[in-house]
Amino acid sequence: MNSVKLSNKRIGKIHRRIIGWYYLHRRKLQWRTTNDPYKILVSEVMLQQTQVSRVKEKLPAFFKKFPTLKKLSQASKADVIRAWRGLGYNNRAVRLHKFAKTILNNYDGRIPKDVPTLQQLPGIGPYTAHALACFAFRQHVPVVDVNIRRVLSRMFWIMKTPADVIDKKTIWRLAEEILPSDAYAWHQALMDLGSTICLARKPLCAVCPVRTLCCSSHLHKTTIINHQSPILNLEPSYLGIPRRFWRGKIVEALRSVNGRGSITLFQLGQAIKHDFKKREIAWLKKIVRQLENDGITALRKRGTSTHVTLVDE
Repeated sequence: MNSVKLSNKRIGKIHRRIIGWYYLHRRKLQWRTTNDPYKILVSEVMLQQTQVSRVKEKLPAFFKKFPTLKKLSQASKADVIRAWRGLGYNNRAVRLHKFAKTILNNYDGRIPKDVPTLQQLPGIGPYTAHALACFAFRQHVPVVDVNIRRVLSRMFWIMKTPADVIDKKTIWRLAEEILPSDAYAWHQALMDLGSTICLARKPLCAVCPVRTLCCSSHLHKTTIINHQSPILNLEPSYLGIPRRFWRGKIVEALRSVNGRGSITLFQLGQAIKHDFKKREIAWLKKIVRQLENDGITALRKRGTSTHVTLVDE
């Protein structure tokens, strides 16, 4: 893929146009009104695989229940998973809970500020570490999420289709090379641009503030053919339903148990599938075992029955 040579003049124009556009059109988001590292962390973890609108809806209730990192660390894992209802990918709740415990026990309850230390903590990858350092501690570091990778790929390389992006290593290097002094506003602006204009399937190039400076401004003439993701094709399924949906149904059913303790595997099967048969218990148990390995559920033998519950520790 072809790229253009970077010049300070061109990069400066891009900075001014995108940040100027951001201050006129920025989205109103709760996590942009706080400097609290804990609240920014929770927001970032929720946003990893959940739509912005859903996170905006769920955040207030989560913070009402766990207003501080200390409160979160002192809660049971089961309570955190219950509070995660409606957000999906419950492993994130487990990792967030483990992170809170680690910070309380090993860092006197203070979230570290530097990227290398952050990346050593449970559930913190390169993006989250850089996002925390930049958004919570205002450090001058690059941040690259899905939207930023797409925007920078298109802006500095000629993309043949809207689906094309540059490899992560190259994008992270570019993101650091062109980082302006106001790293916070720059990254928030890129995220908003990617969410509202430089869209994945059909970019709105005609209203983009940098359309005359973008290498891929021709993409508004094309659109992605809706092929199913190869990843989804490889995902195990049952009755045509991907395993991750069955996992979600199981956790949702166990959330509803609340104070009743546990339910049997057969009862759980009936809760997630109206025509559940005893012969399907082996299939169900396999998924529950996987959730157990992820620290979400627990299997207990009681008499002749196997009971399931959310992990409560």
